[in-house]
Amino acid sequence: MTDPRTALTNRLKALDAEDAAGLDGQKTVTLDQQAVGRLSRMDALQNQAMAQAQARRRQAERQKIAASLQRLDEGEYGFCTDCGEEIAPARLQADPAIARCLDCTRG
Repeated sequence: MTDPRTALTNRLKALDAEDAAGLDGQKTVTLDQQAVGRLSRMDALQNQAMAQAQARRRQAERQKIAASLQRLDEGEYGFCTDCGEEIAPARLQADPAIARCLDCTRG
């Protein structure tokens, strides 16, 4: 099994790279009536909205990772934040930032 701290910090680096690549898409769309047709402006606005949604998703994932790193520091990593039971190693391998066991996730 990969070291969880390494996996989490590698994912943070990947998120940083994704953020850098997505900066252009989040910029304000200029609505120059002469330069761009109506459909192109609509496409640009839609692309901007999608880039902003992806940035919000990355920020939420960063928060999950930060919480997991804190649980690692406190010795609580690998235990469900709801019930306190151990989270299955395969589940942690698939997503090292997971905070809940399968039973609690299902409800």
